[in-house]
Amino acid sequence: MPQLGFGVWQVPDADAERTVGLALEAGYRSIDTASVYGNEAGTGKGIAGSGLPREELFVTTKLWNGPSETWQRDNVLREFDASLEKLGLDYVDLYLIHWPRPMRDDYLAIWRAFEEIAESGRAKAVGVSNFRPADLRRLRAESPLVPAVNQVELHPLFPQTELRAVHAELGIATEAWSPLGQGKELLTRPAVETVAAKHGRSAAQVVLRWHVQQGVIAIPKSVTPSRIAENLDVFGFELDGEDIAALDTLGAGPDARRIGPDPAVFDV
Repeated sequence: MPQLGFGVWQVPDADAERTVGLALEAGYRSIDTASVYGNEAGTGKGIAGSGLPREELFVTTKLWNGPSETWQRDNVLREFDASLEKLGLDYVDLYLIHWPRPMRDDYLAIWRAFEEIAESGRAKAVGVSNFRPADLRRLRAESPLVPAVNQVELHPLFPQTELRAVHAELGIATEAWSPLGQGKELLTRPAVETVAAKHGRSAAQVVLRWHVQQGVIAIPKSVTPSRIAENLDVFGFELDGEDIAALDTLGAGPDARRIGPDPAVFDV
């Protein structure tokens, strides 16, 4: 799985073909979508139109396990089939449970169906998104299949230190959604701007480099061609210890906070 991928959250389906095409042309080889984004069809068209061999691409989508369903095996398999059809693919490289919804107590039943999907080979790997340490430990206790990835909110303002330690313990890769903290709130911080000026790089490049050097997979999103290319260009410089420490202070001070929903209470 490439360490930098391209996310299409909030990209309308009508624009997804063009946007995904631009990302692939810029050099991205990992594309992250989800059923609830409503753009799997456009994403699939962008992939098909790229002309790239399927084996060179890494495609992720997610099960939107909303409350309108009682999530058992057949429901999960039906939704997975629908995602593959919209994407126009025979398989995805990674399939994720979008939220744990602990108050519904059904993610174990969903995971049983994910075991079956993984066994079939129609998802080369399966994982989760927004799972907490307790959710991961419960899965590990109940299933021989360890999630390949946990995709969570993670950025310098919310570094998820405890969760990343659990990932390392259980052998789960950490993937960051909103790795740039959803924009200016993070990118205009003096600490970020100072490090960016030091390296002659953009604030976004510095934050993405922070992810890369900590072994975190990141999926920045943009619809602007120049920024799509810029966000991928983070392998030609390196942050030193002083830079990392400066960015780490953002997640240790009074401004540290989650931007998105809290998975402990979020019921989609």
